[in-house]
Amino acid sequence: MAEISATSFPSSSSSVLAFRTSHNGSLKCQNVAVPRTTSQFQELSVKRSQLVGNALVTGHVAGSRSCKNQAIRAVLSGDGTALPADSKEAGLRGKLKKVVLAYSGGLDTSVIVPWLKENYGCEVVCFTADVGQGIKELEGLEQKAKASGASQLVVKDLTEEFVKDYIFPCLRAGAIYERKYLLGTSMARPVIAKAMVDVAAEVGADAVAHGCTGKGNDQVRFELTFFSLNPQLRVVAPWREWEIQGREDAIEYAKKHNVPVPVTKKSIYSRDRNLWHLSHEGDLLEDPANEPKKDMYMMSVDPEDAPDQPEYIEIGIESGIPVALNGKALSPATLLAELNTIGGKHGIGRIDMVENRLVGMKSRGVYETPGGTILFAAVQELESLTLDRESIQVKDSLALKYAEMVYAGRWFDPLRESMDAFMEKITETTTGSVTLKLYKGSVSVTGRKSPNSLYRQDISSFEKSEIYNQADAAGFINIFGLPMRVRAMLEKGI
Repeated sequence: MAEISATSFPSSSSSVLAFRTSHNGSLKCQNVAVPRTTSQFQELSVKRSQLVGNALVTGHVAGSRSCKNQAIRAVLSGDGTALPADSKEAGLRGKLKKVVLAYSGGLDTSVIVPWLKENYGCEVVCFTADVGQGIKELEGLEQKAKASGASQLVVKDLTEEFVKDYIFPCLRAGAIYERKYLLGTSMARPVIAKAMVDVAAEVGADAVAHGCTGKGNDQVRFELTFFSLNPQLRVVAPWREWEIQGREDAIEYAKKHNVPVPVTKKSIYSRDRNLWHLSHEGDLLEDPANEPKKDMYMMSVDPEDAPDQPEYIEIGIESGIPVALNGKALSPATLLAELNTIGGKHGIGRIDMVENRLVGMKSRGVYETPGGTILFAAVQELESLTLDRESIQVKDSLALKYAEMVYAGRWFDPLRESMDAFMEKITETTTGSVTLKLYKGSVSVTGRKSPNSLYRQDISSFEKSEIYNQADAAGFINIFGLPMRVRAMLEKGI
């Protein structure tokens, strides 16, 4: 059957119906926006004349319907845009049955709800994941979602899953992106996207949507997860489709569609918060030369204002995974929350960096990761006891690739999963405890112990040892240094 697609034009266009008889004799039609200017109309005609047997105009599909053998009509809006004859069947851009939207309750996602209904003629189910962003961000969400036109709001507590299945594997792997970034936002996106896929199956949705911009990393992280877990789901990204350019446009659209505009004061910074970290971007931070303002930070005090007395804590670890604080076993999320409080009090975990985004541009961000910074110091220090030199070297080299894949949204990639299996195996013996000293923004290791320690005091001691004979070192050095000796002999003509 011949297919017809229509190109979207600016508002200065009219609309016609294009017809094509299929091989089985049925008549198919579609609204085609036709420019009012002569030059654009001639260009369209040339494109059509170049096709043999098909009425096809390449470009964005504005919407399609099958014509029955009855009268056919198109409804035009005031600005000349072609609308479907029956809005219950399709929206301005096509037809979807039900869409699960990643919802925060802010202006953007509040506007996306009516936009999805208008453009895809669909029911919208809002989804909010609790990944430890704070109770204030979850208050009143159901009322906001329904006021925006959503049929329901689904909220899931993912905090324990987030820490246990996403944060701790990255911690065990030693994954740090570009020397500093502890992957706070990167790790949160796949757990949220996975939950959206699950909700889509539960409510019978045929599509998912997010409010990520076309300039950021998060659009990739969400969509790669959708592709990996359910490739049949349609993905809608309004910021890559709509004509809204900024906050004022969004407010105007909200008013036009009777959507209550969130009255919360807009921060001058773009922030993302979860149980692992808090990120800050935008405003004065866009100039890498500017020092962050003191009042910007929310999870940690200024190290200058931290207590004048240090605090000592002990982290218990089993097979590379933190399990206890000061001898008390805690759940993953509870342990991290406790360390955020302790670390924040001492000004721990502030990072200011310029990073390379996946989409090609550089961005400057400031991160607060108090608990995470403490845990990284503890786990890596314990490995100094339990892993040999070559194991540490291989693990560290893979950790760079591991971090890169997580940053790029490839959490469910078989390669990351395979590397994770290696990390789990190599850290089987990384069990023990590490004592840390927290003081005015710094984390210092003061002690470490493990039943699987490869450190032997009787061998390492300067005192006489029955296992290590110092005289043996001469032969080792002669053999180890032979290549360097031969090269020097060649250069000197010996």
